[in-house]
Amino acid sequence: MTDHTPDAATEVFVAHRNLLFTVAYEMLGSAADAEDVLQETWLRWIRADLSHVRDQRAYLVRITSRQALNRLRTMKRRREAYVGQWLPEPLLTTPDVAEDAELAESMSMAMMLVLESLSPTERAVFVLREVFEVDYDEIAEAVGKSPGAVRQIAHRARQHIGARRPRRAASPREARAAVESFRRALETGNPQDLLDVLAPDVVLLSDGGGIKRAALRPVVGAEKIVRFYLGGSAKAAATIACEPTVINGGPALAVLVDGEFDGVMAVHVEDGRITGLYFVRNPEKLTHLSAQTPLTLR
Repeated sequence: MTDHTPDAATEVFVAHRNLLFTVAYEMLGSAADAEDVLQETWLRWIRADLSHVRDQRAYLVRITSRQALNRLRTMKRRREAYVGQWLPEPLLTTPDVAEDAELAESMSMAMMLVLESLSPTERAVFVLREVFEVDYDEIAEAVGKSPGAVRQIAHRARQHIGARRPRRAASPREARAAVESFRRALETGNPQDLLDVLAPDVVLLSDGGGIKRAALRPVVGAEKIVRFYLGGSAKAAATIACEPTVINGGPALAVLVDGEFDGVMAVHVEDGRITGLYFVRNPEKLTHLSAQTPLTLR
């Protein structure tokens, strides 16, 4: 007979917590909202009659997915009024995540932005099926659709993502080398060194949330990005330092301005050169990172 005591319920929830957080985060693109979803899931879990729960993992994933989907529908409306470009809340990940190519791709800033182009239901179905390989019947219960409808939604979402999916990133080793070259170029402010590591069609997306200075639209092209960066540095008259870290399963830089943590820049590398830069400066998205020193961010 299964133990349904509070301690047993807690043990089961803790055992699956990392999975549940990742499900919620990939659906929402926000660590803070994912934590709120987990709190809601926990409250429902401890009130559930577990004697009727055959598969505890599936049950927890279903609760988490429902709560995340409800929150995502509300967040979609909020993001329509967001000032400037919206980027996912950066998530500090361990280096071993980068070694798991499929997980790293699904969590990457580039892929998370592609997921933003899906409807809330499409995103939930895609994440549950393609990333976590949840059965169609389980997904149907989570999103309130029939299994047949879920299959159609999954097919449509796969086609949508397939047409927009970013190219496969470089190997972790190649990416780290490119990011290190980029770090040195940023700190020295050498224009040619920056141009050497940036792909000609590189794109910079920056998110200040209307609080910090950021480009309101994408900056496209290596030369434009170099001018944008050097011009901003000159105006700020500040000392820029960068520390390597791993964000969303990929290489990134923690940016310090005059010794103070200023933001996180995730980097997408292809064929040894940087093709995507995702710079999050909005302090509301950095609260869980700002208390950590650059050394612990590595």
